[in-house]
Parts: sequence; structure tokens; C-alpha cells
Amino acid sequence: MKLAHLILAHSNPSQLKRLIGKLAHSNSHFYIHLDKKTDIEPFLQLSDLPNVSFIKNRIKVYWGGYSIVQATINSFEEILATGIQYDHINLLSGQDYPIKSTANIHQFLSQNKGKIFMHYLSVENEWHEALPRIKKYHLANLKLPVGTYRVEQLMNAVMPERKMPQGIVAMGRSQWFTASRESIAYIVDYVKNEQWVSRFFKMSWAADEIIFQTILFNSPFKDQMVNNNLLYIDWSEKKPSPKLLTMKDAAALKASDKLFARKFNSDTDSAVLDYIDNFTL
Repeated sequence: MKLAHLILAHSNPSQLKRLIGKLAHSNSHFYIHLDKKTDIEPFLQLSDLPNVSFIKNRIKVYWGGYSIVQATINSFEEILATGIQYDHINLLSGQDYPIKSTANIHQFLSQNKGKIFMHYLSVENEWHEALPRIKKYHLANLKLPVGTYRVEQLMNAVMPERKMPQGIVAMGRSQWFTASRESIAYIVDYVKNEQWVSRFFKMSWAADEIIFQTILFNSPFKDQMVNNNLLYIDWSEKKPSPKLLTMKDAAALKASDKLFARKFNSDTDSAVLDYIDNFTL
């Protein structure tokens, strides 16, 4: 079972190195997309590690904009271009960490070849708070020097409500997922061939949490989707970003049946990563 880990990172090279070391396996490869706004020099040491490559077509990533979608798609294209027949491609951030052993992760995915692990809800019927993301006009991707919010207000006041094209059902929730190589190839081809996709989602907010689930849910791969992205995430603080996990969360992490968790900051609390290492030997 061959596994590709695609890691989107922007900071903390030492934590990223620790993540790679924890997941190292003879049948896995690591592809790192480093935000183009970040100096790559402190990260280059990672290329000396076995099976580690940097994505060449880097993107400047901005929160809420289409840029993170483009960074992910660029990365998928480079992974597919290697010609290596990975069974799964696992999308992680540099602040994620496994809470199961690498052997257990490979065993689980070997037993679930062809399956796509994503967290998804119907935007229309279940995830109502996300409706304005696709029904209103958002200009985060344009990076206007001033007045972005005012222009958005004017556009949404005078223009008709946006609708998903072609009767497509919008699905989404978490941007992090593990998917089969075939489904990733389908996503890349679909975005390339269906021009409406990038046009529509470039005017959406946080498209990274909707676009991939939407494409696959409305595709022949729908029946292979499992509504579980294999990640332990704590949203109890009810903030735009999930809770930073520390030793206070140690018991919950150990009890979880997920394969990974997010998010961690080793500068704030490295003890929790040490604790995880001890129970995932």
C-alpha cells in the first residue's frame, strides 16, 4: 500500500520535521507545499530526509481565499505527475499529528483501498452557516488594496443571489481528507475541464472547505465517500479556527478512534506530542 502525504505548511520547520519523522514509512512519500509568502530556506533541510519532496509550483496562501484551493490542486498535479501509483493521498497541515502508530495507519488504509475519507454536510440542509459562502459574492481572492468589504456589500445588494451551477449539490465541512489516487485525478481533471468550477469558487468564501467534497459527491465516486476525515478536531471554543490541543486534551486524544488530530503548536506545548509518541509506539 503506497501512501502520499501532502502537507500544506507555512511555519515551524522543526514541528514539520517531527511530523514527517513520525509518519515515515518505506511505502510513504511526503510532498510539502510551503506557502510562497514563507522563506523556504529554513525548511530546505527537510529535503535531506528520505522520500521528501517540495512542491515546485508554490502559491501565496491567504485565509478565506481560493489560493489554498489552487495550492492544493497544484500539489495534486505534481504528485500525479510522478506516475507513482499511490493507493491514497492524505492531505494534512503542518499543525496536524498522528494519534495512531504509522503501522496502524497503513494497515487501516490498506484495508480500505478505494475509499475516500471526508467530513461532509449538505450546505443547503445541514451546514446552514456556510450558505452565505456560496450564495453571496466574496472578493477575498482578488486582494483589492482597499474597500473590499464595501464592494462586496454593493455587489450583494444589487446582484442576484448566487446559485450552484448545473444543479450541483454543495457539500462541505473540513478541508482535510484522505482520498484514493483515482478520485484525486478526477478532481484535477474536473477543475481543468469544467471552467465554471474555478470561476464560481473564486467568488466564494473559504472554498477549500466545500469544493472538494462537492466535486466528489456529485461524481461517480460518491459511493466511495465515507463521512469521516479521520481527524480529531475540537471546535468547542466556537472560533473560526479549532482549539489548540495541549496536555489538557491528552486523555481525549488517547481515547479517540481517529488516525490524526489537529491542531498543535510545539512552541506552545510540545509535551502533548511527547505524550502521543509514547502511546503510539
